[in-house]
Amino acid sequence: MAASHLPTKPSVPRRTIASGLLGDALAGVTLAAITIPEQMATAKLGGFEPQIGFYAFIGATVGFALLGANRILTAGADSTITPIFTASLALLATSGTASLASASVTLALLLAAALIAAGILRLGWIADLLSTPIVTGFLAGIAAHIVVSQLPDALGVPSQAGNIFDQLHGLSAHIADINPWSVAIAAVVLATALATEVINPRLPGALIAVAVATLAAQFFSLDAKGVAVLGHLPAGLPEPVVPAWDLDSLRQLVPLALILALVVMMQTAAVTRSFADSNGEPTDVNRDFIGVGAANLCAALLGAFPVNASPPRTAVVRAAGGTSQLGAMISAGLVAALALGGGGLMRDVPEAALAGVLLFVAVRIVRVPVINAVARQAPVEFALILLTAIAVIALPIPTGVAIGIGLSLLHGVWISTQTRVSEFKNVPGTTIWWPENGVTGESTPGVLVVGFQAPLLFANAETFRRGIHDIIAARQPLSLVVLEGGAIADIDYTAAQALRSVMEECRARHIQFAIARLVSVRAQAALQQFGILSELGPDKVFHSVAEAISALQK
Repeated sequence: MAASHLPTKPSVPRRTIASGLLGDALAGVTLAAITIPEQMATAKLGGFEPQIGFYAFIGATVGFALLGANRILTAGADSTITPIFTASLALLATSGTASLASASVTLALLLAAALIAAGILRLGWIADLLSTPIVTGFLAGIAAHIVVSQLPDALGVPSQAGNIFDQLHGLSAHIADINPWSVAIAAVVLATALATEVINPRLPGALIAVAVATLAAQFFSLDAKGVAVLGHLPAGLPEPVVPAWDLDSLRQLVPLALILALVVMMQTAAVTRSFADSNGEPTDVNRDFIGVGAANLCAALLGAFPVNASPPRTAVVRAAGGTSQLGAMISAGLVAALALGGGGLMRDVPEAALAGVLLFVAVRIVRVPVINAVARQAPVEFALILLTAIAVIALPIPTGVAIGIGLSLLHGVWISTQTRVSEFKNVPGTTIWWPENGVTGESTPGVLVVGFQAPLLFANAETFRRGIHDIIAARQPLSLVVLEGGAIADIDYTAAQALRSVMEECRARHIQFAIARLVSVRAQAALQQFGILSELGPDKVFHSVAEAISALQK
């Protein structure tokens, strides 16, 4: 009898379950239709056979479904990160240090380890180190690399190895050899993909265009007219690849893996936050890092290359009604069927068609609205976009990405250094003390109230000390200085010494010093740790400026 009174879990209506399964099935088919040409094209971008892109997607999907938190995030070969490691892997393969396959598998394993470690250590905050202008410039630079690398296939001319300038020089030498059929195929695929993206992102425009181009290549025998096609691709299970664990390979791959990890963490965090659970459950960025790490691990086990979370494909799953990882698994099953037995189907796919797909990707990742908005509203940050894009284009991509990361950090430090000490005034008829800019306030004779609208760090410690010193020197005589600490979120060791110097100057001038409204728990803990609070005394710390003045004013 007692058991009958136990609370029971509410049952889910069968119609809801059925509609969810139907939505996932539709999302899976839609995702497969969009994924197939993109994964082939991205594999080709990295110098791999197209079917390796299929293995990358299959491994990434299984790995994330096992350990990831987000219900609809999809992972796979990604055109954002592939250009970053392409040249480095090709250099390793050319030098004979490791084969392209073993180097790519090693890099995927290193990336997996870095992402899993980041998730376990809860380093999700690292994804916020890259500002929007830096990311925008990085994507613009990557887009330029994709365009230049795909122009030879789109124009039907031989490609040139080397950096982006070598490739452009080689392209200019073959202008007279442009194949109009290749140009037409690439242009039609690009136009179709762009048009369907505008009409409805769920439409597999790239797949439709590639299929039509393949039929045209067969019907018109375009290979005889100089149009390059993929040829017969090996089908069946992927062959195992032995990673390159030698010291020379690791010396080059470990730094590259760390750069990739930061870019992947940034993109994964963006996808996780943009496509949060519709049921209102909190996002778990750190667990999704582990999920994408597992995705890279599984991709490596299938002999593929590093993978990443995909914003556009995740958006397609959401738009198609996907509610769980079942949709991605259905898509992976369809891709696996093609990889295992569809090698002959891809024999006549024109390389110009895949170039058109990648040109579409390049157009899509350039954030033109963001560039225009930043140019109008923040000229300094627009300069960051240009500098990052130029660095990624002109230098080896990993170096350009590292410079972009450095610029992002320097920009944050620069903003902190621009903060100045401001004098506070009393708003008439209230107990509120407010920065004097834009406020008509009153001062109390003999009392100086100052504030600092930023964390106190090594970068602005001297600015803080000198600013208070100058105001004290100009406002004599004074009997009391109150630091309004409401905006001071944290204090480091260097800044604590600057604050101690201010306190010593006040003592030398026989001026009382107090701190009011230091609401940050971190700042309070820092002052306790550095001995500032014990030196100042508990009777000099107050909840408000008015309380401090009332207690200490002579």
